Amino acid sequence: MRIEAIVFNTVGVFAAGVAVIYWVFSKDPTGTAALALTAGMGLLVGSYLLFTGKRIGMRPQDLPDAEIADGAGELGHFTPGSYYPFFIASSATVTMMGFAFGVWLVLVGFVMTVFFVTCLVFENFWHPPVPED
Repeated sequence: MRIEAIVFNTVGVFAAGVAVIYWVFSKDPTGTAALALTAGMGLLVGSYLLFTGKRIGMRPQDLPDAEIADGAGELGHFTPGSYYPFFIASSATVTMMGFAFGVWLVLVGFVMTVFFVTCLVFENFWHPPVPED
């Protein structure tokens, strides 16, 4: 993960430098804020990858002498297709429409959104994966 951390930290430092130069020459708060947020997000992801890489150690793809077989094996459990993201987006849309049509619709949409987010989070807990033979 070291290479990925270097890439994101480089983007963050570059965007911070550009934000300073942009502010000096333009005095535009909107563009400066956008560049500063870009720098912050790049440094946030880069620092996360750096600390995580130190914690978990070298991966097979990070080693220069690794073989393809070194990366073989189980990668983990991945959830199959789910309909919950569609329902979350729909209920969030109902929540936002409530700001135009009435507070009662905001409350209904918020309750629906919380319900579907909870269903998505606990989807594998309620329906554990069937082991393959």
